[in-house]
Amino acid sequence: MTGGDDYFGRIVDEGKLAAYLEAELGPVDVYDVRHHKEGHSNETLFVTWGGDELVVRRPPPGETADTAHDVLREFRVVDALQGTEVRVPETVLACDDHDVLGADFYVMRKVEGDVFRESEPERFANPEARQQVGYELVENLARIHEVDYDAVGLEYGDFGYPPGFTERQVKRWSEQIMWGFEVTAEEREVTELYDVMEWLMDNVPEDPPATLVHGDYKLDNVMYGPGDDPEIVAVMDWEMATLGDPLTDLGWMLSYWWDPKDPEPPRSTDSLSNTFMTREGYPTRRDLVNRYEELTGFSYDNDRFYRALAVYKLAGLGEMFFRRYLEGNSDDDMYPRMREGVPALAERALRIIDGEEPL
Repeated sequence: MTGGDDYFGRIVDEGKLAAYLEAELGPVDVYDVRHHKEGHSNETLFVTWGGDELVVRRPPPGETADTAHDVLREFRVVDALQGTEVRVPETVLACDDHDVLGADFYVMRKVEGDVFRESEPERFANPEARQQVGYELVENLARIHEVDYDAVGLEYGDFGYPPGFTERQVKRWSEQIMWGFEVTAEEREVTELYDVMEWLMDNVPEDPPATLVHGDYKLDNVMYGPGDDPEIVAVMDWEMATLGDPLTDLGWMLSYWWDPKDPEPPRSTDSLSNTFMTREGYPTRRDLVNRYEELTGFSYDNDRFYRALAVYKLAGLGEMFFRRYLEGNSDDDMYPRMREGVPALAERALRIIDGEEPL
């Protein structure tokens, strides 16, 4: 078994997890647990259970902001989407007994493939494949937004309430930022976020469409299969899913997608610094928007708002991460970089608002 460090021991008791899996799935001869450190939000464990390769998702230890890291909500939506056109891993178990891991968690089957993080897989390093990578990404977002959410059990009024969603997003992420400030303001202040907050509150679009919303849809939250033809085999990280304004998903995806005309990205914000999609063949942001509008019939008319909101939410995540770092509740080396990363994100949001980073 893998582990032994203090943080690993905080997120999993290997003996208790083994007892739980044995009770639910039956005994096995081979058992191993590894901590997958690629993500920056919920914790992911890879578990070998006999002949099965499983993934366990649980929240980080310590206090978290309200509604963040809701893994059972994530399980609910992934489970509901089994058998739909949306490509998700196969769900196995969900557990709310904190005697096992000290938190809610769920189990799904591992999917094989590649996630784009710092660069592209070598087999996709040609213009034709790059174009398909981009269009596959936006086409799968359209599939999410076409789901009949009531029919799959993600009912209006229960799983989400679309009226007022976009305005609530601004308020909610303002609250998340203020939650972070409770601790981080002693280290440094990011007053620019107050200017972004005010502009967003004054510019919320009226009467947006209502669909299932992923909440964190971007290139490194999907997995492309192992073949030479770029095809998404799994959409991951559904903890923020709800019913609401689909254009918030599109703006979020676009905030991570760099065009050749863009300024240099902030180097302290990790995956936002990855600009490989500026290489020959990748669609531009405008290309992706055009394809999305063609597939869904929705009009993306408020790009400054939706991309500024996306970057504001990223700043909120960064500030929560920085608080957790200051409180000793993470071993992620990206978290301390949010000391400079969040101010850089605030400046980027203001550039988008001022039209200095156009679509």
